[in-house]
Amino acid sequence: MPVIRASDIGNYLYCRRAWWYRKKGVESENQAELAAGTQLHQKHGRQVLASGITRVVGMIFLIAAIILLVAYCTAQIF
Repeated sequence: MPVIRASDIGNYLYCRRAWWYRKKGVESENQAELAAGTQLHQKHGRQVLASGITRVVGMIFLIAAIILLVAYCTAQIF
């Protein structure tokens, strides 16, 4: 029994003819556009990763600042 992947279902629902061609091994004629789309997705992925790293670093700095503020305030009280 063949395995049906979620991506196959999505491709079929998007364009049945393109799905059929892909199953028959027929190459797409718009290889340049597909390559450009792949590069765009890779660039977007890098931007998302950089954004996530920046957010984590920002949270670390925020926590460090709060700890230092609490330590300073505690030292001023005693």
